Amino acid sequence: MGNIIELKTTGQRAQLREAQQQQQLIRLWRSELEHGSFCGYVGGVGREFFLLWVVGDSITYDGMYIMRHRDISELEAPDKHAPFMEKALALKHILPRPPRGFPLDDIREVVQAAARQSPVIGVHVDSEDEAEVCYIGKLIAVEDDGFHMQEISPDAEWLREASFFSWDEVSTISIEDGYATSLLAVAGTPPPLEQGDTGVGTAP
Repeated sequence: MGNIIELKTTGQRAQLREAQQQQQLIRLWRSELEHGSFCGYVGGVGREFFLLWVVGDSITYDGMYIMRHRDISELEAPDKHAPFMEKALALKHILPRPPRGFPLDDIREVVQAAARQSPVIGVHVDSEDEAEVCYIGKLIAVEDDGFHMQEISPDAEWLREASFFSWDEVSTISIEDGYATSLLAVAGTPPPLEQGDTGVGTAP
């Protein structure tokens, strides 16, 4: 049976590194950001962020999430249903394949690496009205204080004006999750941005 650990100590990174080394299927909660939980395999641990290769409710691969350490409220390692879930994954020939050497110390490096890994990324930001809001799109350019992204609307339509996000408002970056890949499949190739709104800065 898994041990539920209140992550209030400096041992948090060590717990995640141990789970990564032992290839444990874990479950974690972020009570300040959402009501549910995440299940998956730790793919990397950095100073500020860690990467989770997520297993969805249907016991399938559901993308990778790069999250802040400080947002985790509880961790169950291993997940109490790990034996069943691991057998189900094996029957489906699903193996965790997180990228090697993914940078996890700095949000700027995280965003740029995510954009190299996937044609669209999910940018989750802190909000005063809601716990967390997610925007999906293509990275256009980066600046010292943030980055520009061409978004896809919830109706799978590319916006023609770039959006700007500051580095310090980003709580999570997601890539390859089912919702984002479905949006991209329907939206297709992004149209050119309106003239004069291509973003200023360095391309990813």
